Amino acid sequence: MEHSEPETGPGSTAQLRQIPAVNELLRRSAVRDLEGRVGRRWVVECTRRVLQRLREQIVGEGVASISLEALEQEVVNEAEAAARFSLEPIVNASGVVLHTNLGRAPLAREAIEHLADVSTRYSNLEYDLEAGARGKRDVHTDRLFGQLLGAEKTLVVNNNAAAVLLALNTLAEGAEVVVSRGELIEIGGSFRIPEVCAKSGAILREVGTTNRTRIADYAEAVSERTRVLLRVHPSNFRIVGFTERPALEEFVALAQRHQLVSMEDQGSGCLVDLSPQGLRDEPTPAASLTAGVDLVTFSGDKLLGGPQAGILAGRREPLERIRRNPLFRALRVDKLTLAAMEATVSLYLRGKTQAIPALRMIQLTREAIRQRANRLAEQISAHAQFSVRVQDGESVIGGGSTPAQTLPTALLALTHSRHSAQDLEGLLRRHSPPIIARVEEGALLLDLRTVFEDQEEALLRALETMAE
Repeated sequence: MEHSEPETGPGSTAQLRQIPAVNELLRRSAVRDLEGRVGRRWVVECTRRVLQRLREQIVGEGVASISLEALEQEVVNEAEAAARFSLEPIVNASGVVLHTNLGRAPLAREAIEHLADVSTRYSNLEYDLEAGARGKRDVHTDRLFGQLLGAEKTLVVNNNAAAVLLALNTLAEGAEVVVSRGELIEIGGSFRIPEVCAKSGAILREVGTTNRTRIADYAEAVSERTRVLLRVHPSNFRIVGFTERPALEEFVALAQRHQLVSMEDQGSGCLVDLSPQGLRDEPTPAASLTAGVDLVTFSGDKLLGGPQAGILAGRREPLERIRRNPLFRALRVDKLTLAAMEATVSLYLRGKTQAIPALRMIQLTREAIRQRANRLAEQISAHAQFSVRVQDGESVIGGGSTPAQTLPTALLALTHSRHSAQDLEGLLRRHSPPIIARVEEGALLLDLRTVFEDQEEALLRALETMAE
């Protein structure tokens, strides 16, 4: 007996025969228009993908009908999604100013404009216009950091871990670096000071205990093999209680007495006094250099508020040696980072720190944030599905900076008649643009400290879609 395939239902031959050819869909007007926007490659690939899914659905469970219009729209949606950039701007309503997962410090408008000018044309990156000969890329930021920090010389590499690695490899490869056990920190992403030191080729000499290290501990560890005394700022944790740490002046004096390099890894890169905001434990590179530290390293995209970078600043002699290290070429930054860094440091020198987004957000008062929150709460309350209140809360700086310290803020606390707080968080996260919030005690919390004012409209539109 011959077997005949079904004409209807799952696996229907009739439905399989109705599947249009790829070229038939490519001739549809919306798909043709799409080619001009995203390119033929994406369109062809997505058309094939849509038709393959339809074929699998027919074989598996069947379909009620096949609509060319529906397939055409599916191709358009899929191709537009596939061609969209993976890295995209988001609305950060979490209240974490330097959110590592969200790109840390947003750049100042002046930095973006200078970056665009430099990157879309040729530039004097390594060309000395005065001499008409090859120059060095360091000069563009070196002169500015010199004025700002009082450093004899400054180098910029791709991040602070690279700065520490390069410095230790240059100054102490095969020799000893003395550091307190209480400063053997992990700087994020499982990168630890002992591991960075080991990769540099230097030998780590631990002194003191986790909570107490005296200057005598450093002194007793110094030998003919010692080259560097390293001090690491605990920027991402705090040890409290029965603690002791040598004064910076004692640390510098010991290094000078034994003709060693004194080095301080400050990590977070705080260049201004943030004590008015209650942040009193962040050292500044300028203060350490004034105290006589030979070399300070810090990040560019944390409290400094610039692009991702690692800055080495200090005395000329050790920095000249570091620059001659072949590793410097592997770790140096490109013209985009230098342009953004030059513009950011220039804002400090001109006294325009309010133009640096991270610093502006940190310095916002609770009252200023509350005024914005009250205005948005009134608009959100117009939708009956939402219940909203403005309540006191805390923001954090984040990015491995100022642990256990918070900034007073005002929060929008939302609940919805149909959606849980977790559902709201997920819907916002998947919105376009994505909005990152947090959930606490059954409410969705939005902290406007980290929301730019020109993003408020996008936030309101996203909430409106959930009220429909």
